[in-house]
Amino acid sequence: MSKIEWTEQTWNPITGCTKVSPGCKHCYAETMAKRLQAMGAAGYGNGFKLSLLPERLSQPLKRRKPTMYFVNSMSDLFQDEVPFEFVDRVMYVIEQTPWHTYQILTKRSTLMRKYFETRQVPANAWLGVSVEDKKYGKPRIADLQAIKAKTRFLSVEPLLEDVGQISLAGIHWVIVGGESGHAARPMKEKWVVGLRDQCHGANVDFFFKQWGSWGKDGVKRSKKANGRNLEGKVWDMIPAIAV
Repeated sequence: MSKIEWTEQTWNPITGCTKVSPGCKHCYAETMAKRLQAMGAAGYGNGFKLSLLPERLSQPLKRRKPTMYFVNSMSDLFQDEVPFEFVDRVMYVIEQTPWHTYQILTKRSTLMRKYFETRQVPANAWLGVSVEDKKYGKPRIADLQAIKAKTRFLSVEPLLEDVGQISLAGIHWVIVGGESGHAARPMKEKWVVGLRDQCHGANVDFFFKQWGSWGKDGVKRSKKANGRNLEGKVWDMIPAIAV
């Protein structure tokens, strides 16, 4: 099982990535990849440098229990250095396992949009973009909305500023969370509440993942101590899965 609150399992046919926006500054995957490299773990011999791992493509095929997979929690499927032919192989596995659901999240929305201009999105693939701020994050939403996908979602994590009004047309799910770690940047409660209220008004499922290292009171403490409550409630909404 994954420790990520909004999924069940992770599937990493690719590892490694490069930083493209402020949300990448304290990348948890980079830290974890270096730790796994030091441990000699398979797939991390290059640390956080991009590695294609075709030997992992068959993993979901071997699991018969319907599962929610987060695709490439340790990378980004839509990197310039990842050939579309390899992405095709990932999509083929997704199509061949309709009993699973796959969450594909990217910060490279223009490349994802380009890929799907000539390809159909598998019905069991949810497409998402990261929206950490106004300058880099918000423009990704339009790219996502331009893709014909059954389910689209936004990962507003780490939320680094008040992003104001966002377009939720065709968006089915919004995840919001603060940053963790010793160098984490704080997130203000009013930023989260503003997004929650927008989702409520647009009938979009809202999931509050965590406060992170900074509590709603502006005090830095452990992520566990800060918890997940927003105005006295845990928000665990998630789109219905039709298997």
